[in-house]
Amino acid sequence: MTITSYPFDGQATTETDYSYLFRELQTSGVAASADANSLRVSGDSTGMNVKVMPGFAILRGHAVRSTAVETLAISAADTSARTDRVVLRLDPAANAITLAVVKGPPGGGAPALTQTDTGVYEIPLALVAVGASATTITAANVEDARPFVGTHVGTWSTSTRPASPRLGTLGFNRTTTTWEFWAGSAWVALAPTVTWSNVADKPATFPPSGHSHKWSEITNPPTSLPPAAHAHGWSEITGKPDAYPPSAHSHSWSSISGRPSSYPPESHSHSGYLEAGDTIAWANGSKQPHARAVSGSGTYYAVWVRGDGGFCRNTSSIKFKEHVRDFVMDPADVLALKPRVYDRKTQLDEDGTAQEGAKGEVGLIAEEVAVHLPWIVNYLDGEIDGLRYDLLGVALLPVVQDQEARIKALEAKLQELTE
Repeated sequence: MTITSYPFDGQATTETDYSYLFRELQTSGVAASADANSLRVSGDSTGMNVKVMPGFAILRGHAVRSTAVETLAISAADTSARTDRVVLRLDPAANAITLAVVKGPPGGGAPALTQTDTGVYEIPLALVAVGASATTITAANVEDARPFVGTHVGTWSTSTRPASPRLGTLGFNRTTTTWEFWAGSAWVALAPTVTWSNVADKPATFPPSGHSHKWSEITNPPTSLPPAAHAHGWSEITGKPDAYPPSAHSHSWSSISGRPSSYPPESHSHSGYLEAGDTIAWANGSKQPHARAVSGSGTYYAVWVRGDGGFCRNTSSIKFKEHVRDFVMDPADVLALKPRVYDRKTQLDEDGTAQEGAKGEVGLIAEEVAVHLPWIVNYLDGEIDGLRYDLLGVALLPVVQDQEARIKALEAKLQELTE
């Protein structure tokens, strides 16, 4: 039969069956508080031996109890240092749990535990460092390695807490409605409420008064000073503006870097920037009225301004173009555009002076145009900014061509009716 169930009245339950059951209910280990001396191993410099204190333990459903101090012999030292292991050993074949010392290999680490499913099963009590040619085991040579059985989780009120809790005992306090555990000398909330009064190392004033920090206390300091060229993600920048460009604001004169030493500033120039009265070499005379006659080889161009502020002329010759191909456009997209009349919002000049916007202007709204003709919409800093009004003529061509084709078709049909 492949299915076994137990324990029931009048039924024999084997040691193996009971062991399987108990290991699901409780871990193997010393049954005591983690700060107790139960089955603690120590060395007292009395020779090549260690002492094991009295105690109680559970190994895979089997119990062992020692009522007196036990002395265990440590094998003679080798010429190389080694680590021995003191264990509690369950041997089902011998029907016993005993104390044992497992000798480690010279020059190697601690020996492995034997933990079989139905045979010998060991739990550690201590590691013993045996020095080369040592003749005695001291307290410093012994490292505590005891595991402890799991602590039961309980529920209580403040007045009915366990009288003698083990270290780490966990429970839910109905009085305070918090989870708490025994830390050895007091009950401590598992998730305490943090308030300003119980924050450690907080500043005495807020914002903190003037102070300094040692270079060694600063996290992520630059490896060189001044720091080498580097970049910071937008999310890492503190005090950044909420909107971009930033909303109207001001800076005190003292906070401006690179300001002139006298005011107004002494005569100076800005390389690469236009100043009042300047003209561009190829557009010299651009301040002249557009009604002035053009003669000789002189040609007037519409001036374009690039997104970076540079000027250029509009060119249409095939010598400036490649990959020329037809552009198919639905005339209905042009006919869907809606002329609007609007008022300009008040804007700030570079000096911060408010300038009232123009009233009653006629034009198109770029966001509405973007729905139908996105290719004539301009973007600045990732946002819709303006329109290429010079391309509206190109957009109108399919409309005119479509209407011309319709007129010719109607004329041909009318001609057929009159004949």
